[in-house]
Amino acid sequence: MSNVAGKAYAMNVLTPMRPWRTRVNVLLFHAARAFPQRLAGLLGLSIIHFARWAVIRRGSWPDFGQPPEQLANDYMLFCSNFNGTWDQYIDAFADGIPSGLDSFWWASTKYPKSIPISPFKAYIRANQIDTDYYYNATPGAAQRDIKSALRVRRAVLRLAEAHAKGPAAFRKAWVQELALVHNDLGTPGFAPVASNDTRRADRNRIERVRARWGARATGAA
Repeated sequence: MSNVAGKAYAMNVLTPMRPWRTRVNVLLFHAARAFPQRLAGLLGLSIIHFARWAVIRRGSWPDFGQPPEQLANDYMLFCSNFNGTWDQYIDAFADGIPSGLDSFWWASTKYPKSIPISPFKAYIRANQIDTDYYYNATPGAAQRDIKSALRVRRAVLRLAEAHAKGPAAFRKAWVQELALVHNDLGTPGFAPVASNDTRRADRNRIERVRARWGARATGAA
């Protein structure tokens, strides 16, 4: 599944907008920058790595030598990377900033609003474009796993400094640092199943994977 790399999922959604509405939507983006507190629910979602809305005007599509595009609409491109499954992300997004989503997609044609959730999910699914290639430098770690590892690393470096000060200082530092990072020492666990289709695909290809990579290969995406 090209949209999934380890624990992370890449989402790309392209929605059409009437050009007269585009100008209004750009003003809404400027308002969101001026009043970032409206996005507090988004900033608090630790499963999100990155999220961006970008307006592509009908005359601004890249030219690779093909004839000019004759488009009636501008477009909104939404790109995001997140941990967890598609459904978990959409649910968290709609719960976190429903009014923000409605503002950002206000100009998009046939946008149903983020609540109730079922029409919103159907709209995202209908306009989503699969990711052809998705690279994840840390496929076994979610954003929270990486933050935990960085906190542990900083604690180890502080312990190394305390070690040079003698046993008593090291023991005191050890107790303090352990209290700070004890919640960060657990296993990161496994990536969630992206979908039942992904689970079946992994099961169907496991024999070929093990034939090539050995009996210990799992075949998981």
